[in-house]
Amino acid sequence: MTPSFSIHDYDWPPRVLATPSATREVLEKHGLHARKKYGQNFLIDASVIERSIEAAGITEEDCVLEIGPGIGSMTQLLSRAAGHVVCVEIDTSLEPVLADTLADCDNVTILWQDILKTDLRAVCTEYNDGKPMKVVANLPYYVTTPILMELLSKKGCFSSITVMVQKEVADRIRSGPGSKEYGALSLAVQYYAEPEIVTQVSAGCFFPRPNVDSTVLCLQAYEEPPVQADEGLLFALIRAAFNQRRKTLANALSHGLDYRGRRLSREEVVAALEAFGLPAAVRGEALSLEQFAALSRQLTA
Repeated sequence: MTPSFSIHDYDWPPRVLATPSATREVLEKHGLHARKKYGQNFLIDASVIERSIEAAGITEEDCVLEIGPGIGSMTQLLSRAAGHVVCVEIDTSLEPVLADTLADCDNVTILWQDILKTDLRAVCTEYNDGKPMKVVANLPYYVTTPILMELLSKKGCFSSITVMVQKEVADRIRSGPGSKEYGALSLAVQYYAEPEIVTQVSAGCFFPRPNVDSTVLCLQAYEEPPVQADEGLLFALIRAAFNQRRKTLANALSHGLDYRGRRLSREEVVAALEAFGLPAAVRGEALSLEQFAALSRQLTA
């Protein structure tokens, strides 16, 4: 059973940060403005954070990774639910702010660095004895996909990833064959984890208000991928198929695939497709993850 989390279960010497008034007060006190460079929009609805923590099943046994803590609105609540919270923040100008807002959170460690340059396995080893951590974060939208792929590709580091992303990105992640949102991101995420929607988040839940709505997703990491394939070849096929998605799969792969110095002829691809009943004119957007895996196995054979 997923543990419930409510801010009303805890005593708060300072007030909860994730409200419009508290956020404005912190920003004014420290002379802060949201920095577009880092995609900063501060969450001002504590109920969204409550639902995220509950969906992630955070308990005192968990070590949680948060990416981009901002002024500490989510960090503050995570510190009450988790045993330890490790935050990675690129914007060093927030150091005095977080020293202030998280002064009573003695189970929080902040790493002042770029998440895309962070050794995540080393973080897991140092702060959680090499056991899988959980991720709970409001991801900066301009680097959502690279961050997600970096997290997912570190097998064994994270048991779940509960993140707020742009609604359009969430739709792409959860889409299936034949839909216009379906693409390389859909297949990559679904290879590593099972995505579930936690809640929809309107633009009005942020300050400053962004131009898009958001979605909180919980990605439950698979212990083993749901399909069998040479992972490198599988992702090379997927990239080639969707880099030229207007082309037929046979044409896209024969012109765009270069895996370990190997290039495919159109005849090879057509033969592999026909071997499991797909027409030569099929496009990549029509294939499921299992069909891409079957194609990779056929080409390997």
